[in-house]
Formats: sequence, structure tokens, C-alpha cells
Amino acid sequence: MAKILFLTQVLPYPLDAGPKIRAYYVLRYLAQQHEVTLVSFVRADDRPDYVAHLHDICAAVHTLPMARSRLRDVRAAALSVLSGKPLVVVRDEIAAMQALLRRLVREQRFDFIHADQVSMAQYALYARRHSPGPKPRAILDAHNALYLIPTRMAEYEANPLKRWLYRREARLLARYEARTYRLFDHVAFVSDEDRQAVMAVMNEPRAAWLAANSTLIPICIDPADRALVQRVAAPQSVLHLGTMFWPPNIDGVLWFAERAFPRVLEAVPEAHFTIVGKNPPPSVESLPQRVRNVHVTGYVPQPEPYLKQAAAFIVPLHAGGGMRVKIIDAWGWGVPIVSTTIGAEGIEVRDGENILLADNSADFAAAVARLLQDPALSERLRANGRAWVEERYNWQRIYPAWDEIYRTRMNAGSAD
Repeated sequence: MAKILFLTQVLPYPLDAGPKIRAYYVLRYLAQQHEVTLVSFVRADDRPDYVAHLHDICAAVHTLPMARSRLRDVRAAALSVLSGKPLVVVRDEIAAMQALLRRLVREQRFDFIHADQVSMAQYALYARRHSPGPKPRAILDAHNALYLIPTRMAEYEANPLKRWLYRREARLLARYEARTYRLFDHVAFVSDEDRQAVMAVMNEPRAAWLAANSTLIPICIDPADRALVQRVAAPQSVLHLGTMFWPPNIDGVLWFAERAFPRVLEAVPEAHFTIVGKNPPPSVESLPQRVRNVHVTGYVPQPEPYLKQAAAFIVPLHAGGGMRVKIIDAWGWGVPIVSTTIGAEGIEVRDGENILLADNSADFAAAVARLLQDPALSERLRANGRAWVEERYNWQRIYPAWDEIYRTRMNAGSAD
């Protein structure tokens, strides 16, 4: 049994966002066999019962409020210019987290430090530097090639200044990822597309090291926790479910609502588009005033009523990295999916069998309209998607891959 210090940027419960789902099931798997101490940032809406649930899984749980404000964002932008570090990295350099980690590593010896996402890499490396005695092994669960997100956002950004800022952040992130990954003992990726993307911005020795010291472990769920949704007869709703403060989700929803959904209405006038997700910006909140039959709910704790009404679950992304857990979730719920190619990136899909793929607004609208009008197609995607997730994305089947990482690294030399 190893002692693991597990670091997360978001509290990995409840399971209402992709990064939380990834961290939660990895944490839960490791805690079955090891002594895990969780350290996580928390937000204002993270309730005590969420933390209590994690106490039931972990040996100890330590939380720290995430300090975010417009003033901090301005300060981070200035520090990014001065330091050459990515804005998203310097924005989350918080002294209180460093102090907490210094105390923990001095109070007890950890065998491993597990960083969940690149955003916590700096803290894993900090904690290892300040660990007295033998240094813990450091494991990075990268989730995705982070620099790809601003790279792709720039491609769809019309504002020249924003496009320049996205490209600058992408360059800084690419450099940061190329240097930082090599400081870990092992790296896990959720897809080979992301591993190849990181290797592409590394020099040859670092890329060779990463190829030899990384593992592909997809994001998984527990299908048993997601009952097959019993849908209403002849559903007419198109559903988007996802955090609405994430820029790729915002851009995707606006693209679908303004460019694709009017085409859906031409074919199916009674269709309606429902947007469920936390903190929608004004551009999304105002959609019902601009486009007929659009509804914006904000965050809802239980999405089942909306899932029951959904004829199509859409993933209209043109930017992103890693895996979209919303696709895995929708398969688990048995809701038919229409996605862009980028939206389904990193996931094993079979177009026409367990998902419909389309990249331009006309094709995307046509795919959605097909699901609204063709019950047989809808039921085929529904059944095939559920079977697919049970076979390929079940954490109890797939996550024993973590055993090999921890077993081989237990007695291996540290990267430090």
C-alpha cells in the first residue's frame, strides 16, 4: 500500500463536469488499494456534504478556497507578460496552497504525488521539492494537451485582439507543457491524440522520454450509476448539457443556435433547443430573444427531466482537448448524440452506429433533424451507445491500468 497525495483543481464531487468525473473515479480506484490524501481547491458553491462524501473515500481531505476575481485576472495577465508563463498557470499560483502542501509533506511522508490536470502540475512539483528525505514519485494525469484549446479557439475567433491573445496563450502553454511533463515520473493521457500533440511541441529527447513514460487511460464512468433514461414518447427537444462558462461550450452553443438550429426548425417546426449548464454568459442568456424555441436553464442539480425530453444530445464543439465526458455520459443515459469531429475527439466512436458526426452547420442540422424524425435511428443509437460505454468506458474494467503505473514506479528512480 502506498501513501498518495492527490491534488485537484476542482473538488471531484458531485459528478457534474468532465474533470470531476475523471478525478473522482481515479481517486476512488486508487483509494481502494492505497492510503490517499486529497487536497483540492473549492468554490463557493461546493457544499460540506460534497466534502463529506470524499472523506468517506479518502484517508484525509484538505480543501482551500479558490481565489478568483477580475483584479486577480488583471494581475495574472501582467505577471504572464513579465514571466512568460501562461496566464492560466500564473492565475492559480496561490501562496496558501503552497503553505498547505509544505505543511502536509513535512508532517508525513508520501510515496507518490498525483497531479490531476496540468493546472496542478506546479503544485505537485512544489510539494516534491519541499518534501524532506526521499522524494515522492510524481504522477501527472494530464487529461489533455492544454495548448490545443486556445489554438483552436483562435481559429474561430473573429476579433483580431482576442485571436492574438489566444495564439499567445497557446504558444506559452505549448512551451510550458513541453518543459513540465518531463519533470514527472510518469504521465497519463486520456487519448493518443493528446499525447501526440504534446510530443509535437517537444524536442526529440523529451518526446522520446514521453513516449516511453506515458500511458493511455480513457475517462470512464460507472454505467451502473447511470440508469437508462426512459424517454417520453416522440421527444422533440435538442439538449446541450455542459458548463456554460467554458469558452468552447459558449462558442459551440452560439454556433448551433444561430447557424444550425434555424435549419432544424425549418424541417421540424415544433423542435426546441434547451441549454442546461452553470453560469451562462449574456450572449447565451439572450438567445431566446433572438432565436425561436430556445430555452436557457442555467445550472440544474438533476438533469433527468431534460434527458427524458431529449431527442438529440448535441456536442457542437470546434475547440477543446482530451475527451468530452458528456459523450460518455450521454451513452450511459441512452440519449442519441450528434457531435462535431472535434467534439468526439479522443473517443472510440462509430458514426451512424453509436453517434452521428457533422462539422458544418447544414450537416449538423440535418443530423439533428433525422433524430427528431426517425425513431428507429434514434433507438439504434440509444441502444448501441449504452452497450458501447459498458464495454469500453467502464471504470471497473479500465482503471486497473493505474495499477501498472503505480507498481512499476514504486521502486523506480525519481525524475527529479
